Amino acid sequence: MAEHGFLCLCELVRLLWSLVVPCVFLSLALTALLLFLILGTRLWLRRRRTDRQQGLNSPVVAFFHPYCNAGGGGERVLWCALRALQSRYKDASYVVYTGDQGVTGEQILEGARRRFNIRLPGPVKFVFLKHRFLVEASLYPHFTLLGQSLGSIFLGWEALTELVPDIYIDSMGYAFTLPLFKYLAACRTASYVHYPTISTDMLSVVHSRNPRFNNAEYISRNPILSAIKLIYYCMFAFLYGLVGSCSDVIMVNSTWTQNHILTLWRCRDRTSVVYPPCDVQAFLDIPLESGQAKKRHSVVSIGQFRPEKDHRLQIHAFQKLLGKTVAGEVEAPRLVLIGGCRNQEDEERVRLLRGLCQELGVEDKVEFKLNIPFEELKKELASATVGLHTMWNEHFGIGIVECMAAGMVVLAHRSGGPLLDIVVPHEGGATGFLADDEDGYAEALERILALSPEARLEIRRNARQSVSRFSDREFEASFLSAVEPVMGAAQR
Repeated sequence: MAEHGFLCLCELVRLLWSLVVPCVFLSLALTALLLFLILGTRLWLRRRRTDRQQGLNSPVVAFFHPYCNAGGGGERVLWCALRALQSRYKDASYVVYTGDQGVTGEQILEGARRRFNIRLPGPVKFVFLKHRFLVEASLYPHFTLLGQSLGSIFLGWEALTELVPDIYIDSMGYAFTLPLFKYLAACRTASYVHYPTISTDMLSVVHSRNPRFNNAEYISRNPILSAIKLIYYCMFAFLYGLVGSCSDVIMVNSTWTQNHILTLWRCRDRTSVVYPPCDVQAFLDIPLESGQAKKRHSVVSIGQFRPEKDHRLQIHAFQKLLGKTVAGEVEAPRLVLIGGCRNQEDEERVRLLRGLCQELGVEDKVEFKLNIPFEELKKELASATVGLHTMWNEHFGIGIVECMAAGMVVLAHRSGGPLLDIVVPHEGGATGFLADDEDGYAEALERILALSPEARLEIRRNARQSVSRFSDREFEASFLSAVEPVMGAAQR
């Protein structure tokens, strides 16, 4: 019996050995093939760049910004960064990888001038990518972060095969494209992080099973699904840290973003805070007058119609405000929602918000202004009393700064950039208000509108004086200082 068992064991060992040896050789062969493909691709891309460089003595700087024709704060960063680089490094050539279709480069630049009052001192080449749909969230109803990140790799590959630059700058937060350009194309890389793709706050939301716009209620209610999502988030955060560390220069837009990027990317020596450019100068000519109590107040919200901006909270809080009495006011206040629509999904979101206004009976007191030109935006801010912002953990908040510069009393969420960088005391004086839920916003709005004109004027003065650190000039100086290591190396 023992001898029979020994023979069976020997047969099992022989079987396993017969399987292991081919698997080892197969693994070695596949690894060698992968290395061959990587080295071959790297050689091919470098040859394409060499062919492009023939006859040129200047580097090509490429920005990866698939939504460059949108009207948000990220796009303002793009155009101001280009303007700063073109003014400093006049001999370099500049490229923008964009996924916008149906527009020309001239129309995109005209849109930047119309929306942001920005004119570039030099020419820009646009590389129009055909597969931007690969980074659309709607394409990935589940595992959205992973799907969009993998999609960005394919979109980045399309960009790389269209044109191989010398310096690659991810200006929109697609960190998974960085290894492509750094290791396959041997580019110098830089990134400007508006918002971490994943953050420790997101991990804590899933861990605490707290429902949010990015944590569906059916998941937060189920401990098994929550555990699976937490594991998925932790693995994704690890990958995000690996690809992010491929950036030679890392710029972040706020203290809040910096804290998360340092935790995930672990590149303290390469990371610096570069506050985004806010067009404060364009609003400083709006006079700060105490005047008399307004007959009708306007509450203005600025922000793209994305789910995380939480326009529903604004409408609900405003509806509660209308149930309160504001001293000295003849007419009920109005709410003006100003923002850009990037795609059909955003337009559908606006349609649902209009429906919510009808459901709450406030449709005649809420106005939607979509993709409006700069002059109309300035006019709305000049006549408004309150600047409203409700995004939880807003990475920065350019719209908040613009409202402060225009002389409005701001009311923002008690988190992220507004809490740490923007709505902070200036020389001991208040610069605005913070809230974190529907009732808190309604009460804060009532309090602001009930203030005397003189009390509001004091807050508005403090706020306006505090925003000079967010000007275009400050951004350009900080941006040029941050990218000097990669730009200077390319010039040599």
